[in-house]
Amino acid sequence: MTRSGGKTRPETPERRCIVTGDAQPAAGLVRFVLGPDNMIVPDLAQKLPGRGIWVSADRGALDLAVAKKLFARAARQQVVVPDDLPGMVHDLLTRRVIDLISLARRGGGAVAGYEKVREKLMAGTARVLLQAVDGSDRGKAKLRPPDDTGQFIGILTASELGLAFGRDHVIHAALGSGGLTTRVVEEAARLAGVRGQIGGSATGKDMTDA
Repeated sequence: MTRSGGKTRPETPERRCIVTGDAQPAAGLVRFVLGPDNMIVPDLAQKLPGRGIWVSADRGALDLAVAKKLFARAARQQVVVPDDLPGMVHDLLTRRVIDLISLARRGGGAVAGYEKVREKLMAGTARVLLQAVDGSDRGKAKLRPPDDTGQFIGILTASELGLAFGRDHVIHAALGSGGLTTRVVEEAARLAGVRGQIGGSATGKDMTDA
């Protein structure tokens, strides 16, 4: 109960997906707004002005929203949907995850390379283990997510992880504590959905314990 005696509000805002009709935390959806010339514009930061149109961060949901013309129904007017909107959202989310990891690196909150990641895990200062989806399974099996969080992200390729660290490719990386880490985990979960991967294989608990 609140001090005024009303019902307790959810800690995170919820929005309703125009495809499934389900209400869920906004962090798990993609927001769209009407831009110039009634163009549907992805608003990944969820800050653009205008009435939001929300779709689950899921490739199937995005495809259905386009195929069934649900954006026009939600907007209650004719809209212009960009060619390959799901692909656009995928690319924007990929860039967003890479940029956030890069910001964490520049702030000293992210490291790359087997030895540095191993040291951070052993010291107990790692909160999330990141490994390239196309890295060697044998090599990746030598490292496990932090015991206290169990958080693991395995959605990016070696070249994509490399972009975050200014290298050609990266197989192993780790994030420390901090607000950027939380944002990376949230955005990686959305990217996993848009890439059509189940959440556990991209971000969350260690896959071997799933």
